[in-house]
Amino acid sequence: MHLRSAILSLALVLALSASAPVQAREIQMQDAGPLPLPGEASAELRALLSVNPLLGFWKRPPPADASGWKALVAGQAAKTASHVEALARKLGVEVRQRRLAGVAVFELCPKEADPAFEGKVLLHLHGGGHVFNPGLAGAGEGVLMAHAGKVRVVSVDYRMPPDHPFPAALDDALAVYRDLLKRCPASRIGVFGASSGGGLALSLCLKLKAEKLPLPGAIAPCSPWSDMDRRGDSYFLNDGRDNVLVSWDPWLKASALLYARGRPLGDPLLSPVYGDVSGFPPALLLSGTRDLFLSNACRMHLRLRAAGVPAELVVFEGMSHVLYLYNPSMPEARTAFAELTAFFRRHLR
Repeated sequence: MHLRSAILSLALVLALSASAPVQAREIQMQDAGPLPLPGEASAELRALLSVNPLLGFWKRPPPADASGWKALVAGQAAKTASHVEALARKLGVEVRQRRLAGVAVFELCPKEADPAFEGKVLLHLHGGGHVFNPGLAGAGEGVLMAHAGKVRVVSVDYRMPPDHPFPAALDDALAVYRDLLKRCPASRIGVFGASSGGGLALSLCLKLKAEKLPLPGAIAPCSPWSDMDRRGDSYFLNDGRDNVLVSWDPWLKASALLYARGRPLGDPLLSPVYGDVSGFPPALLLSGTRDLFLSNACRMHLRLRAAGVPAELVVFEGMSHVLYLYNPSMPEARTAFAELTAFFRRHLR
């Protein structure tokens, strides 16, 4: 009798649902306020999370014109470049400034090379919202990877807006990759980068497919800006809780529009999550639970797996956007670069 009653009740609910039109409505949730510092995070990570925002200039509105952007970018780059220079000296990574295929690059060579990476190279595409970190300022992540993996890294100092919007950065990355192919088989080349650099790594693979060029042996798009529009739960759930990116509006939106310059943000070469990723090489993605781009990483990971691509996703508890780059000595940073090193060692043949 109980089962029969339950079935009748379910049938009544279904009938009422079918007869009454369903009206979509947005459920407003009360903001629970700031998150407590994660107990499982290291003391170093908790110290970084306690500063919000981490980048002080994000308290101001974005520049209103090209000259304002140039002044801001140059000021930030000067500070960051001196830090990268000191970091390279401390870690014993030699920095050689060169040009490959007419594009400025930094060749980053560790003091000691891992024999497992002999004859192999990693192509680095830096982050910075497609706007920040020109020159040596963009090579910091590459320096850390060269040291941690004991591997040669070529970091691309690609052109950026306001003078050089899309597709200048992608064209530069493609030109350097073509040049590397002259001396190194594609299976021995890895491509990595964080944030906009991660998105650019994915866009590069789409471009290589279109050009019918061999794809790299492996890619590591870390917390990639794989959807440049405001799509995905974490854009909303982590709004104000990611102390690096903070929010979509106004800075990310302004950077996206500056880079795209009138091109739809859903274009796969801007937002590679909408591209055909079949045939992509093995991929490793990193993110954190407070990362504004967590949904970008999750969506991209599933997109790759749905296409049959071997893809791994590592998510750090409590971490905001690529915070492992801000203190390379903290345990989470050591874990991140250990994961990257092991991944490229497995897949570059």
